[in-house]
Amino acid sequence: MPKMKTHKGTAKRFKVTGSGKIKRGNAFKSHILEKKSPKRKRAFRKDSYVHSSDERVIKKNLGLG
Repeated sequence: MPKMKTHKGTAKRFKVTGSGKIKRGNAFKSHILEKKSPKRKRAFRKDSYVHSSDERVIKKNLGLG
């Protein structure tokens, strides 16, 4: 059986932490920024974590099981 290939689009968007959680960037921070408050735009800079219900599919795409 051949090896499973990593889904490269997923690999570019997500990182696995040491504890096994999956980090992701925030959406809505690339354009149409004039109407968004500075506080909201600052909050977009911080990474957040993928919800537990989505982790299984992302880990499969990353080749982690």
